[in-house]
Amino acid sequence: MTDIVDELKWRGLFSLSTDEDALRKALADGPVTFYCGFDPTAPSLHVGHLVQVLTVRRLQQAGHRPLALVGGATGLIGDPRPTAERTLNDPETVAGWVGKLRSQIEPFLSFEGRTRP
Repeated sequence: MTDIVDELKWRGLFSLSTDEDALRKALADGPVTFYCGFDPTAPSLHVGHLVQVLTVRRLQQAGHRPLALVGGATGLIGDPRPTAERTLNDPETVAGWVGKLRSQIEPFLSFEGRTRP
């Protein structure tokens, strides 16, 4: 692969961009600081989060600086339900979920060197 955009496309992790040429240039000129957010609405990540985590890892391995954010307030309002209103989550419960999600994300990122979060 010649650049991270090609690699992400090859892996099926990149589909559309408002300006792909500008994105390629920014990533090539890098390093770029970027973020990926995770809502703490449960005590564990699920397999769907793996796509985000691995994309963040690949971008970091390409020399970019990730900010992996595990929210707090977003977890308080809970996930939408098709048949009922959202339920408010207890702040202590959400704080516990934040810690658990953080511990699940941390092994995938490097906290050493210039690309550390």
